[in-house]
Amino acid sequence: MLDMKFIRQNLDLVKQSLANRGSSADLEKLIDLDNKRRAMIQEGDELKAKRNQFSAMVAKKGKGAEEEIKEMRRISDVIKTIDQDIKALDSDMDAIVLSIPNVPHASVPVGSTPEDNTEVRIWGKKPEFAFEPKAHWDIGEDLGILDFKRAAKITGARFALNWGAGAKLERAIFSFMLDVHTNHHGCTEVWTPFMVNRDSMTATGQLPKFEEELFRTDDYYLIPTAEVPVTNIYRDETLTEEDLPIKLVCYTPCFRREAGSYGKDTRGLIRQHQFNKVELVRFAHPDRSYTDLEELTADAEDILKRLGLHFRTVCLCTGDLGFSSAKTYDLEVWMPGMGTFKEISSCSNFEEFQSRRGNIRYKSNQTKKGGLCHTLNGSGLAVGRTLAAILENYQQADGTVKVPEALVPYMGLDLIKPIR
Repeated sequence: MLDMKFIRQNLDLVKQSLANRGSSADLEKLIDLDNKRRAMIQEGDELKAKRNQFSAMVAKKGKGAEEEIKEMRRISDVIKTIDQDIKALDSDMDAIVLSIPNVPHASVPVGSTPEDNTEVRIWGKKPEFAFEPKAHWDIGEDLGILDFKRAAKITGARFALNWGAGAKLERAIFSFMLDVHTNHHGCTEVWTPFMVNRDSMTATGQLPKFEEELFRTDDYYLIPTAEVPVTNIYRDETLTEEDLPIKLVCYTPCFRREAGSYGKDTRGLIRQHQFNKVELVRFAHPDRSYTDLEELTADAEDILKRLGLHFRTVCLCTGDLGFSSAKTYDLEVWMPGMGTFKEISSCSNFEEFQSRRGNIRYKSNQTKKGGLCHTLNGSGLAVGRTLAAILENYQQADGTVKVPEALVPYMGLDLIKPIR
């Protein structure tokens, strides 16, 4: 979340940020509440000083200080009421502050729709086919490795069942990703719970805004991304500045309601209620977090390059930016069967937005100075979408699918044939 002092001193900037994002918040009410709160704090401090004066008088007089004691009690009652009023104001202010999205970085293009995103670079070439390429759901079903009908019978719509080589390909993909990120990109692998509490969801910005997107039990939320548990590893902790950046990678299943997306990508693996993902998370020094963003994005791009998948990198405009992000690069992989690019990774710098919510700090062992960390994350990559991209880009005229060279050691085969 944003610092109240920052909002107060940069009100026009925050207003413009909201306008650029197409968002709104009751800033006038927030400033009014803040002014009342500050006035109450000042009044409370003055009364506490006055109470201390009476306390000194009572100590000096000893017996016969009944009037002073009576006045001390009256002042204490007033202070108690003021403290209660301040606590109520804090709650009202938090409700507004938690609804305000992050301020976009100055380099983020201003725009209102995905069409306003800026292409940063493009890698590889679109594959050429001597036949009409099929969409991954048809390929998978024809091969017998993807089963959407039985998944719907078991659970419901937007779930998938992987058979044989399809299950093995899913496992090969995330194993490959984890190995590349740990062996070549300097990440430490972590394994986390798949359910988290409300404080964890609030710290990363999923709550309160995205409540309707989440699946929950009585006490816990199913994670929409490993970003949530991994970022919260260091909630309410102070890291050592000399250890930054801390680079973590984590594989988890993810669970999302996809509320409001009815009719959008309803077929196949692109938009599911449950999917696997490998997530990259960094805790960075504020002075170099944008260097870390470029590195993290390059690490995600490296997976696509190693798999030989054509993709482009775009910088999201203000209107397409996620709630907590200050700057985001989306990696979009080419899907020849669908005839379009599809997002396969979002790499974001949240600056101190999440750290302020989660109280994630750093301090130098040498200077003893520090502050709030900057947090970053990115998909490295979404596993189901990667599987879909492989099926579409490596499909053959006879209905088989070549296995990308990088995955052959994990699969133990170089061609996926129909299950008879």
